Amino acid sequence: MNTLVLTGSGVTIADIAAVARKDVTVSATSDVLTRLVRTRAVLDAAAASGQHIYGLNTGLGANLKTAVVDETGKFQQQLVRGRGAGVGPVLPRDETRAVMAARLSMLAVGGSGLSPEVFADLLALINHKVHPLVPSIGSIGAGDLVLLSPIAQTLIGEGQAEYEGAVFTSAEALSKAGLRPSTLGPKDGLSLLNASAVSVGKGALAVADTDVLLDYQRQAAALSFEGLGGNPLILHPAIQQARPAAGQVLEAERLLARLEGSSLHEARAAIQDPLSLRCAASIQGALAHALDAAREAVEIELNAATDNPLVLVDENRVLSTGNFHTPSLALAFETLGLAIAQTALASAARFIQLTGSGRNGLPRYLSPVGGASAGFVPLQKTVAALVGAIRHKANPVLLDFLPVSEGVEDHATQTLLAVAKCADMLDLWRHLVACEMLAGAQAVDLRAGHRCGRGTQETHDLVRSIAALLVEDRPLGPDVSRLAERLRDIGA
Repeated sequence: MNTLVLTGSGVTIADIAAVARKDVTVSATSDVLTRLVRTRAVLDAAAASGQHIYGLNTGLGANLKTAVVDETGKFQQQLVRGRGAGVGPVLPRDETRAVMAARLSMLAVGGSGLSPEVFADLLALINHKVHPLVPSIGSIGAGDLVLLSPIAQTLIGEGQAEYEGAVFTSAEALSKAGLRPSTLGPKDGLSLLNASAVSVGKGALAVADTDVLLDYQRQAAALSFEGLGGNPLILHPAIQQARPAAGQVLEAERLLARLEGSSLHEARAAIQDPLSLRCAASIQGALAHALDAAREAVEIELNAATDNPLVLVDENRVLSTGNFHTPSLALAFETLGLAIAQTALASAARFIQLTGSGRNGLPRYLSPVGGASAGFVPLQKTVAALVGAIRHKANPVLLDFLPVSEGVEDHATQTLLAVAKCADMLDLWRHLVACEMLAGAQAVDLRAGHRCGRGTQETHDLVRSIAALLVEDRPLGPDVSRLAERLRDIGA
């Protein structure tokens, strides 16, 4: 895909990832532009009739009852500047592009009342690769106004932006890119800000990355089956059909496919393996199910009119809404984070089984030389540390909010925090998967006469392309780091 063409529907997580990480350009159909013109006309007519319209001729939040008597374009600039209260490290380039693409996708649905000219300016900003410096802290999930302010500031030539790898004032960045600052009309500032585009853009990338890493986790679990001499009968289709819990049937099929051709099918296996191995299909199936729910929640937002107030073109009126509020999105990422943690803990448990004191016919600590050799056992501490960090990130934050704006905004969802901590788990989990793969490959190599399945042999070869068999003790941390970096295959 060379261009993401916005139509007002059908934008996917893969689309956002392509814009964010492959610099795919963004355009809009003529129908979108027509929709923007019609929506703007309804908004202008409602304002001309004397209707009180939030953020156009009234203040925001606790200032709702304050009439805006100044020229409304000036107020929109004031509104943008006044919401620039974000702090913390700026978002990485790919996340900033994801945020911009997400907001454009939402705006293309219609309903915001944004001036078509400002929409075109936002398109030009992302296509000319001018990236506003967006801080990471300032959203409580009731829209991402504070964090979207820098994007609107850059559009009007204020604040700072990155262009061609360097940071400039926004005015300089726009000039270097051959662009001019936008002129905001009535409600344009609020339309740029009043959405959860930071949560949605960052969430889209988190879902894309989780999808990739879950597949590597499947590979690691299958290799652990080989290394531990697991009983593949636990993956028999009839067992899964007897209790077809979320994702379980498909996960068992995937694991069994990787074990095709393995000598495990010919061996006398234990009647029952440890639960982290025996229940891998149901554990990973629950994660796959949670991932699908998060994907659906993100894609609903990407293709929805999330504005407040909302212009209803077919009804020829403007109404206040709560569509910027994202409790279902927050809950989806809380669930996804818990499912990742559960899966990661099972991976850690299999690692401990593999590297323990001579289980399943394996030498103690997976050391071929024995004696005082530490083998893989020091790596158990690293695994335990990773697990501790993941468990910490898995703690829910959905209910952690305070009433703000004099109690007008007395509920929040902490959606961005839920998304961010879920995304932060991924690097920790990636290192755990690398640990399990290393131990699984070592165990396979120490299991005399064992034959891997077609898929597990590929995984084994991947590990050995990065880390040699451990014979004498050596630092394993660098091996884990190199393999984890190889697993960062997020090519969208």
